[in-house]
Amino acid sequence: MAGETVQITGWVHEIRDLGGIVFVLIRDKNGITQLTAPSKKLSEEMMEDVRAARKETIVSVTGKVQESPKAPNGVEIIPDNIDIINVSQLPLPLDTTEKVDAEMDTRLDSRFMDLRKHDVSAIFKIKSQMLHTTRNYFYDHDFTEITTPKLVASATEGGTELFPITYFEKEAFLGQSPQLYKQMMMGTGLDRVFEIGQIFRAEEHDTLRHLNEALSIDAEMSFKSQQDAMDLLEDLIRNILADISDKCRGELEDLEHPLDVPSEPFPVVPYERVIDIVNSHDVEMNYGEDLNRAAEKVLGEEMGSYYFITEWPSAIKPFYVMPNVAEPEKSTAFDLMYRDLELSSGSQRVHDYETLYNQLEAKDLNPDSFEKYLEAFKYGMPPHSGWGMGADRLTMVLTGVKNIRETVLFPRDRRRLTP
Repeated sequence: MAGETVQITGWVHEIRDLGGIVFVLIRDKNGITQLTAPSKKLSEEMMEDVRAARKETIVSVTGKVQESPKAPNGVEIIPDNIDIINVSQLPLPLDTTEKVDAEMDTRLDSRFMDLRKHDVSAIFKIKSQMLHTTRNYFYDHDFTEITTPKLVASATEGGTELFPITYFEKEAFLGQSPQLYKQMMMGTGLDRVFEIGQIFRAEEHDTLRHLNEALSIDAEMSFKSQQDAMDLLEDLIRNILADISDKCRGELEDLEHPLDVPSEPFPVVPYERVIDIVNSHDVEMNYGEDLNRAAEKVLGEEMGSYYFITEWPSAIKPFYVMPNVAEPEKSTAFDLMYRDLELSSGSQRVHDYETLYNQLEAKDLNPDSFEKYLEAFKYGMPPHSGWGMGADRLTMVLTGVKNIRETVLFPRDRRRLTP
């Protein structure tokens, strides 16, 4: 476009006034463009307008494009006109040029400003593409999208990790998972369903991997086994990796994060083998225990990329998980891991009413609290399988960030309820 007259509107990213020449970097959604204002070529009035542009002020510039190898993208604009649209106050809550680092709390407190940084906005462009790819994948595989209630009368899986709310004259809770509802859908003839929605967990974690409000990707399929659900999940991940690699190249470059795209099928590691691996690295783990943080780190170092853990003990899995027919003490549950990070949990589900009722009692849960859920299993519930996957954790893997709060626009944890 050298020699052409163009107009560009955006934020003043940085100003360098060298006396006889002023450089103004203007930032918009697509990148940074350099405005070059040499005093010998421009009027005094124009130079005053250029110098009046504060950092983060919105300006609109009309000018001629010329090649400049040292400028961003190899071009610069010599201004004919500059309009100041909205002047930014100073000082700024944080430095968008990132020459001065900001603490995480500062960044989250001023998230509107933090998101102006290209490496931060790149995270959400990648997350958006991931969700777009996910929805398209489900539609292409004959899934029906559903939306389930987030206000519920009782726990999804039992336990106390619930946020209570006042619901008129009753007590209600924010939903932990769409699990029970998507299972009920299996008895309707909608053989394949998916949902992308918020989940809420009242866990008092304060880690880099946990939030109290998260985005979950859930899928459920009738007449499908544990292996079918694992195959679907692996194929979806591979489709996401391919699409992000193709459509988010610039964002991955901004983040300096090459994607890990496995060429081989995801390894499958039985639970008992996991115990052997963990104990061989001097981290104690006994049969019947879940993975603690030390065990996850050891396993992640050993496995290196994506892998499944299978054959979990039935005793430590939710009531709706189908036991292995040949070895009932083992379940059909599986987890998808990426290194030391759990991304997804799934299983084949119990579809027989009596078995489901008995497993509720065995887990010290009151079947009366699950009356409406159980009713769906009395009238011909097909075998079914499914999984739920943390969209925010998957975004961590896709972007390389280490703190899950960076993958959420306005994260909610045990200390943060604003902005």
